[in-house]
Amino acid sequence: GLRRACSRRSPDAGEMRPARRLLPIAVVTVALVAGAGALSGHLPRLGDQVAELEYPLSHEDVIRQQSSEKGVDADLIAAVIYAESRFVDGRVSHAGAIGLMQITPDTAADIARRSGGIRFETGDLDDPQLNIAYGTYHLKYLLDRYGGRVLPAVAAYNAGPGHVDEWIAREAAAGR
Repeated sequence: GLRRACSRRSPDAGEMRPARRLLPIAVVTVALVAGAGALSGHLPRLGDQVAELEYPLSHEDVIRQQSSEKGVDADLIAAVIYAESRFVDGRVSHAGAIGLMQITPDTAADIARRSGGIRFETGDLDDPQLNIAYGTYHLKYLLDRYGGRVLPAVAAYNAGPGHVDEWIAREAAAGR
């Protein structure tokens, strides 16, 4: 599977195989484990301040609303936000991804087209409500694309579906 490809070296010159780029998936997986239960009330009973430091969950109302509206698990949405931005509003990546769910303007424009949006401006991604709505829409699209499988959907959220499709095809061709 994909996990095996991440840990093997290619036969030529000892280079890591392209699937090694799945490291961001490991980060999201760790975030899933660390953040799982944050929305379901499984936070440690150590006081609100300590829990807030341990699980910096914000915009819970928006996350729950988008989860319900789009049929995506709220814990998964929270885990993606945590992995992408650590719940820091206004974060911009070196690649130009914006906001809590780190959406690029190109991806946002595509989401606006697919969702029937009338007008989109890059500055809209600074709005946490819209950012989470767009990010959840995109995550739902990816979950549907990969038959509900979280690992390839989250990998595609981070690296793009083209890369994930390529990795899956390589694994299939290798007979794994």
